[in-house]
Amino acid sequence: MKLLVVGSVAFDAIETPFGKTDKILGGAATYIGIAASILNVKSGIVSVVGGDFPQSDLDMLINRGVNIEGIEIVKDGKTFFWSGKYHNDLNSRDTLATEVNVLENFDPKIPDSMQDSEILLLGNLHPGVQLSVLEKMNKRPKLVILDTMNFWMDSAWDVLMQMIAKTDVITINDEEARQLSGEYSLVKAAKKIHTMGPEFVIIKKGEHGALLFHDGRIFAIPALPLEDVFDPTGAGDTFAGGFASYLAKKGDFSFETMKSALIVGSAMASFTVEKFGTEKLQEVTEAEMMTRIQDFKDLTTFEVEV
Repeated sequence: MKLLVVGSVAFDAIETPFGKTDKILGGAATYIGIAASILNVKSGIVSVVGGDFPQSDLDMLINRGVNIEGIEIVKDGKTFFWSGKYHNDLNSRDTLATEVNVLENFDPKIPDSMQDSEILLLGNLHPGVQLSVLEKMNKRPKLVILDTMNFWMDSAWDVLMQMIAKTDVITINDEEARQLSGEYSLVKAAKKIHTMGPEFVIIKKGEHGALLFHDGRIFAIPALPLEDVFDPTGAGDTFAGGFASYLAKKGDFSFETMKSALIVGSAMASFTVEKFGTEKLQEVTEAEMMTRIQDFKDLTTFEVEV
């Protein structure tokens, strides 16, 4: 199956307790596209960059088999830029700068070569932009996966509700799930979010793993304990990319397949945090990916005699 990704291709400047970077490659769609390439899934990116975006980064995506026909280049514009500083626990951060630049007037254009994509992954963008993507598809994809955040809950609630109603899978963190639902219990929160439209609800809990909810069933996974965690930027996007790519590879959207996809996504994200930006993810081979999935299996599989 083809995976169509709509989201940011951007620059980040990151500071953590372990070091700092100048402008480096970032953006949700970038992480997702690289994740898809590791699993050899056909993917395409719809985004916008400025004339300052290096051709070498576009070539990297092309060489990984990512269709970039949908990446618009605004020659006289500047690429979206975000700068942030993480606290010692890496769970919280301060935004130092956000320059929306060309993303401010982003009008997604779906190339003909990706109109037949069976899976649509909508990265964290204004819900109005996300809705416009669905309207521009010749036919509705078989699976629509939505990522959003509390900023849109505060500033674009009505449009966000329209988008969520058209979503099959929503992926948000625990704080966002509580805000969206008005419920503190994540189980109650998921039930309420189900009534808004999504058949599947994924709640990410950072270093504490993730939860998958569907039709009264719950599946929980831990995060893989790692020796080195340098930079959590892009981990959530990589998680979504690994999750969606596994579903594309299997061509099946059952609860059991999604349980496996959750593990693949978490395994993929565990690579991202080991270096700054996309650096580690670009080094990962499919064989290394399979080894890490086995690490997850060893971590979570057990038998109990009663």
